[in-house]
Amino acid sequence: MNAPVSMGMMPELSDQELRRFGRHLIMPEFGIEGQRALKAGSVLLIGLGGLGSPASLYLAAAGIGRIGLVDADVVEETNLQRQIAHGYKVLGTLKNASAEARMLDLNPDVVIERHDVRLNIDNALDLISQYDVVIDGTDNFPTRYLVNDTCVKLGKPNVFGGVLRFDGQLSVFDARHGPCYRCMFPEAPPVEFAPNCAEAGVLGVMPGVIGALQATEAIKLISGIGSPMIGRMLIYDGLDLSFTTVQLAKDENCPTCSKAPEDIILKETVMVCAAPVGRTISGEKLQERLAAKDDMVIVDVRNPSEWLSGRIAGSRAFSKPDLEQVLQETGETDLPKDRDLVLVCQSGMRSSAVIKSLAAAGYLPSRLYNLDNGMNAWSGAVETE
Repeated sequence: MNAPVSMGMMPELSDQELRRFGRHLIMPEFGIEGQRALKAGSVLLIGLGGLGSPASLYLAAAGIGRIGLVDADVVEETNLQRQIAHGYKVLGTLKNASAEARMLDLNPDVVIERHDVRLNIDNALDLISQYDVVIDGTDNFPTRYLVNDTCVKLGKPNVFGGVLRFDGQLSVFDARHGPCYRCMFPEAPPVEFAPNCAEAGVLGVMPGVIGALQATEAIKLISGIGSPMIGRMLIYDGLDLSFTTVQLAKDENCPTCSKAPEDIILKETVMVCAAPVGRTISGEKLQERLAAKDDMVIVDVRNPSEWLSGRIAGSRAFSKPDLEQVLQETGETDLPKDRDLVLVCQSGMRSSAVIKSLAAAGYLPSRLYNLDNGMNAWSGAVETE
């Protein structure tokens, strides 16, 4: 058993709380002292999306005394496939407000502190310093590195979770007792090799599994029960329903946790592209070439479900997984090598990776174009399935 992270005064439990948490209190490993520790503890939850939704509900239901919520996004319909703290009735409202209402319904005694902002280098130290444990429910590398570096500087445990498609990861990074996130991943990968759920997809229940486990780790840290995932990473394969635990080693030359806290300087992580292959074409230039009826082929490498919302008029639909499988199996595709190819995805990340694969298969880089910012920036004509 570990020492609870909060060693302050343990509050008493009300009669209502004694009834509500009865299933906790009858466990000899937890008991009334464990519940009082939860009530005395605090958690900062960064992100109220797929991971943060289940984590927020279980933290409130478990009896954490004070929970901070950091998110500036509003609820959108596409969130509802996995972000179970929200629903149709709250579309367009702040995720923090939606989650707060549900959490208070589960536990009216929990103190919810809303921070309706995005975490950045200007507010990270102030926000994270106010809580015992941090749960990272974000889905982008810049924020993950900022959370990690701030937690290392302040000596706070960071409960990390990540999901993509059918896979999940979980660990607790606490540089006082083990490695930090930068020990594993010192620098962010190139943009095109770091898709998020919006780019690559995610099975809706995956963040539910990992988010619930993040809440479990936070509860263990605050109450002092069990062995937290410090120095270990859990890898979950949803298709095989398998859990694998790997040991993590501390990097003595880590760019963050090898330094003294006062020497850690928070800075913004900028995602960059790997050495480019081919050319970039703007939406405006592509529209000009389409109007001039230039002899080129536009290839949309998004997933079939994304094509339903519309494709550039006249484009070919050839998803990235299918195209790369054909290249791997045969070394060639039916895409012409004697015409310009314009590769399109949602943001320009997947299409950039496909261009590298095509160049490796013998396509001339001078004939390969990547639509800058993809469909996110496209304002021309589209056709639907």
